[in-house]
Amino acid sequence: MSAARRAPRTTPATKRRTAVLATGAAVAALLLTACGNGGTSGGGGNTNFVSSSGGISTVAKGDRGTAPVLSGKDLEGKPLSTADHKGKVLVINVWGSWCPPCRAEAKYFAKVAKESDPKDVQFLGIDTRDPQTDQAIAFEKDYGIPYPSFYDPSGKLLLKFEKGTLNPQGIPNTLVIDRDGKIAARSLKALNEKSLHKLIDPVIAEK
Repeated sequence: MSAARRAPRTTPATKRRTAVLATGAAVAALLLTACGNGGTSGGGGNTNFVSSSGGISTVAKGDRGTAPVLSGKDLEGKPLSTADHKGKVLVINVWGSWCPPCRAEAKYFAKVAKESDPKDVQFLGIDTRDPQTDQAIAFEKDYGIPYPSFYDPSGKLLLKFEKGTLNPQGIPNTLVIDRDGKIAARSLKALNEKSLHKLIDPVIAEK
C-alpha cells in the first residue's frame, strides 16, 4: 500500500453540500451588518456613486449598472418576477419581520407606495431570514403593506446583485431601479417618509 494517502473521492452529493455551505457563508457575510444599526453607507468597486452622510448612494444615469432579474415566489407561494414590471421604476425593500428597523420604516413604505402612481412605480419587497411565511404575512398585514414581497429565507436573491455595485449589504436595505432596468440608488438604513422620497423621487422624475 502506498504511503501517500489517496485523496477523498468527490461525489455529486459532496459538491452540492459544498455549494450550499458556500452560499450560506456568503449570505451570512452579507447580513452580518443587518438590523443592528440599520446598515452603513458605502460600497466597493468602480460604482461611480456618491455616498451621502445620510446613507443614501446614487449613480449618475449614464454610469448605472444593470440590475439582475429577480424571480421567485411571494409570501403566498405565487410566482413573482421583476421582469413583469419593465418600464417602471422599481423600489425594492429588503426586510425581515424579526428586524426592528424594518418595523420602524414599514408604515412609511406603505404610505408612499399607496400614494405613488402605479403606472410609473412598483414597490416590491424581499423578505429574508424569516423561517416561515406566517410571521412575514402578519407583518405585512399589521403595517398595511400594499405590494408583494419575494419570500427569500436563505437570501439567495440578494446574492444575484454583483458585488462592487450598489448591491444589498444588510437589512433593512432599499434599492431603486430605473425604467431602463439600471440600479439608480441604494439606502443602507431604515427610511422615514422624507428620506424615502429623497431616495426615489429623483428617479421617478427622470424621463
